[in-house]
Formats: sequence, C-alpha cells, structure tokens
Amino acid sequence: MTTAEVPALADRSPAPERATRKRPGIWRFASAALITGGTLAVSGWLVFLSPVLGVKEIVVEGVLALPSDQIERAAALSPDTPMATVDLEAVRRRVAAVTEVESARVERVWPGTITITIRERTALASVPMNGKSAVVDRFGVVLDIVAVAPPRLPVVRLPQLDPQDPAVLAALSVLGVLPEHLLRKVHEVQAKKADSVTLLLSDGRTVIFGGPERAADKTRILLGLLNQRAETFDVSSPEVVTVR
Repeated sequence: MTTAEVPALADRSPAPERATRKRPGIWRFASAALITGGTLAVSGWLVFLSPVLGVKEIVVEGVLALPSDQIERAAALSPDTPMATVDLEAVRRRVAAVTEVESARVERVWPGTITITIRERTALASVPMNGKSAVVDRFGVVLDIVAVAPPRLPVVRLPQLDPQDPAVLAALSVLGVLPEHLLRKVHEVQAKKADSVTLLLSDGRTVIFGGPERAADKTRILLGLLNQRAETFDVSSPEVVTVR
C-alpha cells in the first residue's frame, strides 16, 4: 500500500509547482506590453497633439528692409501648433509668395522653434513704364512703381518688361554680374535683343557688352580698359576687343 501511494504522490506534486512558475512570466509580459503601449500612446500625444511640444517661437533671419512681423504673418503659424505637424514646405511657399522675398528656407528646431531664413530681392534697375518707373530685381520682378526713378539705379530701356523675354533676361543678367563700383557708373542699359546689351556710362562713354555669356571675362577686360581715353569699348567678343 505504501509502495503504491508514493509514486502517486510524486506524480501529483510537481504539477502545481510547474503551473505556479509559469504564471508570473505571463503577467510580466502582459504588464510590459501595457506599459509599452501606454508609453507610446503618451509619446504620440505629446508629439502630435499636445501643445507641450508646440511652436513657442518663430525666428526670422536674413531680413534687411522687410519687417520680421511681415514674414511671421505670411508664415501663418498658430502658437502651440504641434511641432511635428508643421508643414515646412507649405510655410516656405507662403513666405516665398511675399513679393520682396527672393527665396526662403524653413527649419524645425526642437523643442519649440521654427526658423525662417529668407533672401530679400534687391532693386537692380528701373524701367520706364507709362510715365512712371518700375523698380525691378535681377529676375525682372517689379518691387515698386515710383513717379521718379531712383538716381542710384541704372535705367533699362526695353521694348517690354516681360521676365521671360530673352532681351530682358540678358540685360538684367549683365547688370547682375557687374561689380558694385562698376554698376554705379552705369547710367542706362539698352537691349533690343539678348545678344546686344549696351551699357551707357554716366560719363558719356559706351560699352558694347553683347550677350551675358562669358560676362566675367568681359567685365574683367572692361575694367582694364576704362582708364583709356576712348568713347566706345566693344567687349562683346573677349577675343577681339575694340576701343575707339
């Protein structure tokens, strides 16, 4: 009787012990999953929905003549907008739509700053239009319409002010590469065609520049010739320069 009961007791006793050992592992896994899921949910709420990680500051860099608050208004960012949901490209497009802005870059700086860096358009020349003068930048964008042309800007005589017109692009391109001290000497620019840009200097002399191709070479040659007593400088072909 005793011999028969011993194996039976031995067979029954380990079963509860094995079951007891497995239960804590299951609960630990379930608890870890709940904690992890809760942490992710809280993190997602903080990043995408909560104002805790929202826009706290807008920094505008690169402004010279433009007021910073004009750029901030164009950006149209509401305070405390979750940083992660800010559409940087959409903000950039809104800022770049400001006439005086040539280009814009928008960056996210954690934890709560949006940085907007702009490049302002620079007045390069004035163009007579219907009795007034249009102040334009190097791309032909009209920045202002004034009754009297600013004396510091060269006057561009063009058949029409169309930024896509090759003659317009050529004339403005040539002006855009001239060094500042030479640009100040240019009184007027004429361009009937893209390859026939002519500069009239404030001292009455004429520079036949040609097209904007090889503008750096032409400018370098011209600077070396301006000390000569001559009325016309033809640098349209850098290999064959004419002075008369």
